[in-house]
Amino acid sequence: MHSSIPSLGRVMVFLAAALASASFAIPEDWGEEGVQYGQLGTDVTLSCPGAHASSAVRWRRAGAAALPEGSVIQQGSLVLPSASPALGGAYSCHGEDGSLLHSVSLRLGHLPGVPFVSCRASDYENFSCSWTSSVETFLPTRYITTYRKKSLTGEEKRRNKNGHVGLCVQDPSRPGTCTVHRSEFWSSYRLNITEVNPLGFSYRLLDVTMQAIIKPDPPEGLVVEPIPLAPRRLHVSWKYPSSWPKEPHFQLRFRLQYRPVIHRSWSVVETVNLSEVITDAFAGLEHVVQVSAKDFLDAGNWSEWSAEARATPVRDLASTAREETTTYARLESLAEEPSQAPNPEPINGSDPLEKMAVLVSLGIFAFFILTAVLVITILIWLRMRKHGKDKTKPSFLVAATHLKALPKAQIL
Repeated sequence: MHSSIPSLGRVMVFLAAALASASFAIPEDWGEEGVQYGQLGTDVTLSCPGAHASSAVRWRRAGAAALPEGSVIQQGSLVLPSASPALGGAYSCHGEDGSLLHSVSLRLGHLPGVPFVSCRASDYENFSCSWTSSVETFLPTRYITTYRKKSLTGEEKRRNKNGHVGLCVQDPSRPGTCTVHRSEFWSSYRLNITEVNPLGFSYRLLDVTMQAIIKPDPPEGLVVEPIPLAPRRLHVSWKYPSSWPKEPHFQLRFRLQYRPVIHRSWSVVETVNLSEVITDAFAGLEHVVQVSAKDFLDAGNWSEWSAEARATPVRDLASTAREETTTYARLESLAEEPSQAPNPEPINGSDPLEKMAVLVSLGIFAFFILTAVLVITILIWLRMRKHGKDKTKPSFLVAATHLKALPKAQIL
């Protein structure tokens, strides 16, 4: 969701309210006494409070015979130009007689960067935000986390003329997170996450709407069970996540994914119930199942997938019985036929498909033989029929043919 950038004046008012409401710590509270913080890459000046303006001051660095190269002493203070990480450590200033006037431990780092912030609501009553620093500062860091409701009712405007700024409560057991309690599902909020270290601060303003950031926790109590006498079915059940208050007007819908463990692709179904029957499982194969949840009205995002649950559908009883009967018959036949000599041929354990192929081949061969016999029979029958017709010609036709063949004189 795109948010408009507020004017500089409004940002400063909001930030000032945040700092005032969060007991902002002063720099002296950042570390032990005698620690000075400096910014890397800049000139760092170490002062010597015990020195007199007219007296000479000598500076020493613990563990080193000489001061860092390029350092200078100006009016009793030690100036370290373009400070690098190697210049950190303990320094001390001394009087002309060598007496210790002051000691300081120098810690170098960077200014805070703008933090990366994301927010999520695991239910419709609260939402949490988490953040990470965008810059490794090498310095102690604290965070000030506040929020302001963007759209106020008339009564809220009268009660909070300057805008209500509340604390996004940080949990010490979960660093980098804070929670806004009793938030309103249909409202929008502006979060201010301010990163502070001894050198300064930086902040991120983030506009959030509950409907956009709602993401339930994964469903719990997932159970998968085979169904007796149903070799392709599994019964799956689960419960609402404990973090989601189950109210009539805020329901969840669910997404179920499952597959045999030996397969990679998932099958997915959606439901509004707390149980589902898988009807296309593979008999005898172990299946893995997971479930996730989303707001019933499609607000926000799907939850993460639940932990896996596994189950194996029952095997088909008929096929199992046939396999057992076949196996028993084979064992019996082997036991009843004693072997006179070792048989190098393997036991015939051919595949049913192979047997079927042999039967089909024999059937085709028999068909061609029968066809050939039938054709030969028909040809013989036609020949015999033609020969019979020649023998049964009428006698007068024979006599006429004979007379035609005699000479004319003989006929007269």
